[in-house]
Amino acid sequence: MTRFNLPALSLGALVALSAPAFATECIAPANPGGGWDFTCRQIGRILYEVGAVESPVQVTNMAGAGGGVAYTAVVSDRGDDADLIVAASSATTTRLAQNAFAGMTADQVRWLGAIGGDAGVIVVAADSPYQTLGDLVAAVQADPSSVAFAGGSAVGGYDHLKVLMLMSRAGFEDARSIRYIGLDGGADAITQTVGGFTQAMTGDISEIGGFIASGEVRALAVFAPERIEGYDIPTAQEQGIDLVAMNWRGLYVPHDISDDQFHAWADRLQQVADSEQWQQVMRDNGLAPYTLIGDDFQSWVNDNIAEIQEISRQIGIIQ
Repeated sequence: MTRFNLPALSLGALVALSAPAFATECIAPANPGGGWDFTCRQIGRILYEVGAVESPVQVTNMAGAGGGVAYTAVVSDRGDDADLIVAASSATTTRLAQNAFAGMTADQVRWLGAIGGDAGVIVVAADSPYQTLGDLVAAVQADPSSVAFAGGSAVGGYDHLKVLMLMSRAGFEDARSIRYIGLDGGADAITQTVGGFTQAMTGDISEIGGFIASGEVRALAVFAPERIEGYDIPTAQEQGIDLVAMNWRGLYVPHDISDDQFHAWADRLQQVADSEQWQQVMRDNGLAPYTLIGDDFQSWVNDNIAEIQEISRQIGIIQ
């Protein structure tokens, strides 16, 4: 019998041979099943399917502090890791603007891009006297105490900020006088508005769409760059108020990667945004097109952070 002498392999080499190769990691700053997990898994899958990366993307769930644990880990330990992407949304930038990540700031990472979002919307009860966004804004300007807004986030959260940004863009400067009631989710906020306890409700189209379709509420405006397919709702911009407020889905990357590495990731994310797979993901999950990638997104984030900080100071959320 012929014997073959094989070279000895270390345990590490055996593991490497048996395990799938992952070149790219996407951190989802929450447990499986949430929005950030969705972002990592869908974008990661499509990156591989369109050939933007050579190996399947590994998803790591790193929950804690509303995204703060992951953010701190990236800034502190992986600042030059060019194979790392991290899921983010409007909640990420809002918390950074309000110093909710224990001193961390938005300029400690690079903001790669947003490629879809859940559009903000403002609705009133079906029998409300307010027929247009201008009617509602004029009522607040005339007597802020006459209009109460309901939303599914706490005071200072993104639903509240949408109202404050709306009124600020309309030239109203007394943010503290605007009445806002934060409730436990969009359904509770809708109930308050339908019942007449509040005069308007602000939320996202995904949580309000069913109520609009049933006729329980009437949408005055959608805070998207253009009208949402399937809904005959005018944008705020159409009505003379330059506001886009999307709960965007996107990514950031470590701060200390090179410009070439950053722009390479921007090109990969653009491939995902342009793919039929991503268009189907948006259709299946009620997301609207919203694409800002690379330097354009970085500039947008800088402006967005500054606006949220200014409004948050006005209402006393930060100093």
